[in-house]
Amino acid sequence: MSSTGSANSAAIDRQALVRRHNVCQRTLDPRSPVSVGNGEFAFTVDLTGLQSIPDAYPVGARDELPAGTLLGTQAQWGWHSTPPEQPYGLAGSTVLYDSPRGPVPYVDMVGNIVNDRETDASRAETWLRANPHRLDLGRIGFRLVEDGTERAIIRDDVAHTRQTLDLWTGVVSSSFTLAGHPVTVTTACHPDRDEIGLRVVSPALRHGLVVAMDFPYGSEAWHDAADWNRPDAHTTMLGEPAPFGLHAGSSSWTAMRTLDAARYEVVVTGNNLRVEQTGQHRLRIAPSSAAQGQDHADAMDLAIAFIPDGTGGCIPRGDSRLSRVAAKPAKDAGAGTAVGLSPGSTLSPGSAVADASAAYWPRFWSSGGAIELEATDDPRAKELERRIVLSQYLTAINCSGSLPPQETGLVCNSWRGRFHLEMHWWHAAHFAHWNRPELLLPSLRWYSTVMEPSRATARAQGFDGVRWPKQVGPDGRESPSPIGTFLIWQQPHPIHLAELVYRARPGREVLEEFGDIVFETAEFMASFAHPTSRGFELGPPLIPAQESYGSIRGSVTNPTFELAYWQWALRVAAAWRERLGLEPIPAWQEVADGMVQPRVIDGVYAAIEVEPFTIRTDHPSMLCALGVLPETDVIDKDIMRATLAEVLADWDWGSTWGWDYPVMAMTAARLGDPEAAVNALLMDAGKNTVLPNGHNRQTDSLPLYLPGNGGLLAAVALMAAGWDNGPDLHAPGFPPGWTVAWEGLVAAP
Repeated sequence: MSSTGSANSAAIDRQALVRRHNVCQRTLDPRSPVSVGNGEFAFTVDLTGLQSIPDAYPVGARDELPAGTLLGTQAQWGWHSTPPEQPYGLAGSTVLYDSPRGPVPYVDMVGNIVNDRETDASRAETWLRANPHRLDLGRIGFRLVEDGTERAIIRDDVAHTRQTLDLWTGVVSSSFTLAGHPVTVTTACHPDRDEIGLRVVSPALRHGLVVAMDFPYGSEAWHDAADWNRPDAHTTMLGEPAPFGLHAGSSSWTAMRTLDAARYEVVVTGNNLRVEQTGQHRLRIAPSSAAQGQDHADAMDLAIAFIPDGTGGCIPRGDSRLSRVAAKPAKDAGAGTAVGLSPGSTLSPGSAVADASAAYWPRFWSSGGAIELEATDDPRAKELERRIVLSQYLTAINCSGSLPPQETGLVCNSWRGRFHLEMHWWHAAHFAHWNRPELLLPSLRWYSTVMEPSRATARAQGFDGVRWPKQVGPDGRESPSPIGTFLIWQQPHPIHLAELVYRARPGREVLEEFGDIVFETAEFMASFAHPTSRGFELGPPLIPAQESYGSIRGSVTNPTFELAYWQWALRVAAAWRERLGLEPIPAWQEVADGMVQPRVIDGVYAAIEVEPFTIRTDHPSMLCALGVLPETDVIDKDIMRATLAEVLADWDWGSTWGWDYPVMAMTAARLGDPEAAVNALLMDAGKNTVLPNGHNRQTDSLPLYLPGNGGLLAAVALMAAGWDNGPDLHAPGFPPGWTVAWEGLVAAP
């Protein structure tokens, strides 16, 4: 094995590494559309390079819920709340639970959750779980105007398809025939703005081919960001065109969108275009009449930008990794600038966006870490390398923004677009391992914006510090749930993520910026652990990372993973105080040193300390205690080795989730079993499926799952670069005989 981290090794040819995994499709795969994006905004397209046939890419319906589509247009700022019939609060869902400290209030749920659907929930609970919800900002697709009548494109209209997502440039190139005419489409997203660039070339533009933009209302459905059945509940108003840029015939059109308190603008810029409102919520874009009969009649080059108003339900973006500013065109621009085109540019707007994308992505791929497995004969290596490369692209465009991501990123909604903080580590920790901490910083900074409501939760329950919520929107308000509010494994995540950032960029600046988050988190953790004659214990009530014990949440104690996580994170927080020259807090050390040992039954770790001890469904989360985490005093390696063997021999794989396979890989690697690590990452299991576009598919109603991609990247970084005090080997987590070239990775704790 070799590592290009060593001084005498040749650098990896990153362009060749990346481009051999370009996504190339010649037939329609309804599960596998491709996206362009920048972490704050993403646009997912079908084989036409737009969103012309959304029904062909369904998000499967569950029970009576309507089917959605994978072809979304979403931004981190794009949120909406349906006006409530009356003011709703959490008091009606708050229940007192017995604890070692006496009765403690928890936001529970009068109803229940069955197959991710509310059952017997009150209207208040349903509204609080569904609002705010993430918006689909608009659907952009081809339509045909025939004999004056506009109609939708259907799947059978499109033939001879070929599409390539060039990962090196982030540009999608699509070609097909439509109504007997060849069509080529270039689609790209600007790296700094919520803006797509389109270039369409086809003689069909002379024969009725147009681009249509349709706008929906916000949806409270758990998996759909668009409600097309309430046209009178929102408004779309197209303004008059204004000149821009230096091109003759160049114009800009602005449409104002209003959905209750949420407002945003959609700005179309281009040359020789005609933009008109043809329906209550539809815009049509076509070559202008002046273009007809001219050489450029067969081409449209345009940019479409989405801009938050910032005064209503759409939250304005904060600082991001590229200091993006979604600025409106200056009112006095006249022949000056507009979104998508800089002064003096010789490019049309769509081509300018594609150029910006083609300049940004090579810089991304040339930065941070890389792993190359091409020289390995084992056929597993080729597939693993494909998953590694595609996961970097997908997490960059979906998980690197100013909010913790939802599990389906910016592709489509899951759980109404609300994000799950216990999943934040799985979405984003790898950015630091891959030496790209700047992609983790925006979402890590979000915690400071919800410090006060999180402190209020801790205070109401009699704890110190801050207790982070679980299933939330940008405001950080907890959701009623019989599970979410009882989880505790998200509490140490901000400490873990901050520590990974510090390891990648050691310096006082990181310590000072995130010190309050780390210390307030540790204050809660130390006060949550309660002293007994055996030591410090966790719960009841609680639910561990393995949610199979939700029905006995009132009696669960001392889950194995959480005991180790409490000890390790409190010691990391103490190290942060030492690095900053602050006095130690004795209680943190006392709790960390005094954590009780996990329950061992028949030589293996149980999931929890009380009966039924281990249910063999859902996450085998006890493995996280040595794998996701380094060695701690509460875990014995030999017992964990036996636990891993038992899990691999007998677990209900159908009930697992995509990040469980990286968990097993990290545990196997730290235990010195690289063959088991690779086998775990590539296990033939339904929820370990990785589609041609790189997404980790789970079910029809959860068609992609970014924690699986992020977990894979965290696992292979550990397997390649190793960990503190680990074996002195290159790529210790890969089997003997594999040729593993890597560079730029940061060793795990």
